Amino acid sequence: MTTQTIPETGSITMYSTGWCGYCRRLKSQLDSAGIGYVEINIEEVPGAAEFVEQVNGGNQTVPTILFPDGSSATNPSLAEVRARLS
Repeated sequence: MTTQTIPETGSITMYSTGWCGYCRRLKSQLDSAGIGYVEINIEEVPGAAEFVEQVNGGNQTVPTILFPDGSSATNPSLAEVRARLS
């Protein structure tokens, strides 16, 4: 699996870690809102941490979201995710 797979229309790719509280919160919100996502743990998937660093100025900040248009967002709100998927 590539670490930079563009998600299908209407869904996102979430780069996260197992210990990230912000990631858990956003996943719960996405589940409640019915927004599909693929989760990639940057500590387990080779190359994922490097991708996150690339889009975050060298930082491994999670959650980092990849949208179908190829853009990304760091720790977005559910409202931002919804708006960017519309």
